[in-house]
Amino acid sequence: MTYDDLEEQYARLLRDYREGKGEAPLYGAQQLGKQLLARNVSPEELADLHGRALERLGPVPEFVRESFQILTEIMIEYGNAYRSIHSWRSRHQQLESEIAVASAMQQALLPQRLPSCPGVDVGLVSVPAKQMSGDYYDFVCHDSHRFSLAIADITGKGIPAAMCMSMLKYAIDGLGEMELGPAGILRHLNNVVERNLDPSMFVTMVYGRYDADVHRFCYATAGHEPGFLYRRAEDRFYDLEGRGAALGIAPGSTYEEREVELEPGDCLILLTDGVTERKVGRAYFQREELVSYLQGEVGVPAQEMANRLYHRLLLLSQFELPDDYTMIVLRRT
Repeated sequence: MTYDDLEEQYARLLRDYREGKGEAPLYGAQQLGKQLLARNVSPEELADLHGRALERLGPVPEFVRESFQILTEIMIEYGNAYRSIHSWRSRHQQLESEIAVASAMQQALLPQRLPSCPGVDVGLVSVPAKQMSGDYYDFVCHDSHRFSLAIADITGKGIPAAMCMSMLKYAIDGLGEMELGPAGILRHLNNVVERNLDPSMFVTMVYGRYDADVHRFCYATAGHEPGFLYRRAEDRFYDLEGRGAALGIAPGSTYEEREVELEPGDCLILLTDGVTERKVGRAYFQREELVSYLQGEVGVPAQEMANRLYHRLLLLSQFELPDDYTMIVLRRT
């Protein structure tokens, strides 16, 4: 449709409305408005279009014709704002496209299958609060009876978190060939993060190795949210102890290794702070309250336990997810 066609259509709408003042011309004006927006017609061009359409209907008083000069000048400022918004919208769409690519890259970095070892059941729930996640997890199978796992929380979200996740993934893969223990892995990762990450960012992590022959979990912690150890014989939960500076905080940091052995029915629950840091009404959720929820789910398979806890906590916080949520459950069968 040419500009003359738009002018003719506009004049026809004015004439129909002047003669009938019904709903049909108003509906036609709405549809024409959509066409004008699609053609990126600016406000000052619209003022000019209205003036030309009036002249098609007959003589226009001189003061009305002159008034459109004032209106056009005013609409120029609106047009500048319109073009600025249109430019911002284009940049926003481009950014959304880039975020979608980064999100797909994030998902490609995460393991597609959980480890399968005799005598141990593994469950996982990981849900980003937004399109991009600052949580990271990984599983590395060494043989049919041993696997390593990592669970981490990267400060910030968005594309910087995706880039950091990529760095962690390839660093862990490379270090896995060196047969280092968890403390050695964290020590080397700390050097990688400290050298390559912006000083305003850091990473908390638990890295551990599970041996299904003896059902022993050897792990080290880098400033991460403490997990839980459930002892079936005592029907009691303990905090999973461990200390160490977050990755990227200080060069040369060292980490201590700890071990726990699981008896049949015992569970390990590893998590990020998105599990515990939530508001319930006006109060913040406490770890002691989480233990009461965990207590009610310890008898079910690991994946079912992780799923139930996620949905119960989501219901508790009125279906709001204030932070990325990741939980890994290891249960000795």
